[in-house]
Amino acid sequence: MLWASPPGSAMADLKACRTVRELRQLHAAAIKTGHIRDPLVAAEVLRTAALSEDRDLRYAGLVFSQMEAPNIFSWNTMIRAFSESSCDLASGGILLYCRMLQGDPSAIPNKYTFPSVLKACAAAAAGEEARQIHAQAIKMGLDADGFVASNLVRAYATCRSMDDARRLFRRSRLPERSESAVVLQNVIIDGYMCLGMVEHARKAFDEMPVRSVVSWNAVVAGYAQNGLFKHAVDVFRSMQAEGVGPNHVTLVSVLPAISHLGALDLGKWVHAYATRNDIEVDDVLGSALVDMYAKCGSIERALQVFEEIPSRRRRNPIIWSAVISGLALHGRADDAVEQFARMEREGVIPTDVAFIGVLKACSHGGLVEAGRRFFRRMVDVYGLKPRLEHYGCMVDMLGRAGLLEEAEQLLLGMPMAPDDVILKSLLSACKMHGAVEMGSRVADRLMELAPRDGGCFVLLSNLYASLGNWEAVAKVRLMMKELGVTKDPGRSWITLDGVVHGFVVEDSSHRRSGEIHTMLEEISLKLRSAGHTPDIKQVLLNIDDEEKESALKYHSEKIAVAFGLISTEPGAELRVVKNLRVCADCHESMKLISKIYNRRIVVRDRSRFHHFEGGVCSCKDYW
Repeated sequence: MLWASPPGSAMADLKACRTVRELRQLHAAAIKTGHIRDPLVAAEVLRTAALSEDRDLRYAGLVFSQMEAPNIFSWNTMIRAFSESSCDLASGGILLYCRMLQGDPSAIPNKYTFPSVLKACAAAAAGEEARQIHAQAIKMGLDADGFVASNLVRAYATCRSMDDARRLFRRSRLPERSESAVVLQNVIIDGYMCLGMVEHARKAFDEMPVRSVVSWNAVVAGYAQNGLFKHAVDVFRSMQAEGVGPNHVTLVSVLPAISHLGALDLGKWVHAYATRNDIEVDDVLGSALVDMYAKCGSIERALQVFEEIPSRRRRNPIIWSAVISGLALHGRADDAVEQFARMEREGVIPTDVAFIGVLKACSHGGLVEAGRRFFRRMVDVYGLKPRLEHYGCMVDMLGRAGLLEEAEQLLLGMPMAPDDVILKSLLSACKMHGAVEMGSRVADRLMELAPRDGGCFVLLSNLYASLGNWEAVAKVRLMMKELGVTKDPGRSWITLDGVVHGFVVEDSSHRRSGEIHTMLEEISLKLRSAGHTPDIKQVLLNIDDEEKESALKYHSEKIAVAFGLISTEPGAELRVVKNLRVCADCHESMKLISKIYNRRIVVRDRSRFHHFEGGVCSCKDYW
């Protein structure tokens, strides 16, 4: 393209430019016609390359390097481009700012320079550089500018200097109810939450005279990120009670908390709210919904949401990772493997998170050979470096399958030190397969790594107990007592009509405990009539067989199911959450209870879901 018309025409074409390919043609034409020597044309070429939706930072850098005397507008453009890039590139904005100060005395930083370079400091966590730039802004009298001040607060908050961030906010003297003041307070709340200082964040939130939807979002997301899931949901409900309408960010923020609580009804409400209010279920919200439905036990609904997402939105590997991980969680290994293959067929490049999902599926489904292939494929085909989580999946898969020597060799050959999770996985496999010698070795390493973790002692004690070595059990328990280490008691929860009911083993604290125990006796009689013999090997205590049978009867998940049976209509589905792995006797019992009472029972234990229906379990007795 050649322009025969004045530079004004070139400017109009550049402003209408939408793609880098089109920009390259216009740039070439500007060079040929000499219009590129016009500072305005050159600056517009740079702006389009650096800041448009179809930006190309490398190309922008080449354009900038060819400018003989870039003005402050061009410097600002490049600094802003780096600050809006990835964290890895953000430091380039700081370096460019330093280069401008040192090499171009005509380029004086202005009120548009500082917000961008401070944003780069925040992204690069460059606290010391932020302080130096702050000093320069003070010298130039620009520190009181609203945009400069807000980015100073953000930079200090991101760089963990919360006292400085709060001090700057107080000095800003902004009207309490002004939009600028709200923005700065939101930044401070977010900063506290990122540091895990949730009480400080909540205090800052409660003291705000005016709150925006962003304020609410910061608290909801902060609580969820810090593992305070019930708090996140409570704030979400308070938000609605005060008449503040949740937006796309709110829904994405609260869904992980709902997922961890297993609050399916609330998750359904969030989904319906998005539909009613025309909030697009894009790849981000879609993956959060898929994850929520899967973790709340409704894998079929998760798959439905996935299929309803437009194909153009399914280019994001996050949504594929969510559905593959969801299928793995429900023991649907073959389906997870098929979705992984479908993802590859549709040209989506799998991430390391997608590989974690499919490796977990192989572990839960006993697909050892497939798991080995995926592990090799991740490295050989996609060039991904296995993380500890990938090795953990492999050790778990091999351990479940009884390939303990291979699992231990893989663990010993890892390029990083094992954590407590991977060691517990191998120790659990040793208990499952009665490998005392290896179990003792693994336990020793685990105790060195986490000397006060009760889970390690319990696993080792259970290993000895399963083999009837009560002397060794006594030694382990004495060691626990001397160290003051306690074990987490088994707990189960069932939610009925929005109320969560919790139970522990042999629980009699519920107001309907009499009815519950009557139902437990009925269940026990019906199980015996159906041919079930209590698996007393699951009771790892040195007591007589009769006491062991009684102990099995009152496991927390059985109490929760008994309560569900007396509290719901015949045929209603029961959903139970347990904090530990379901024992073999409870697993067999649940299969028969589902058939005897014609109920679908969904149990979510520490690592997966079990769907009991018609006398069978979705895990096919491999868990």
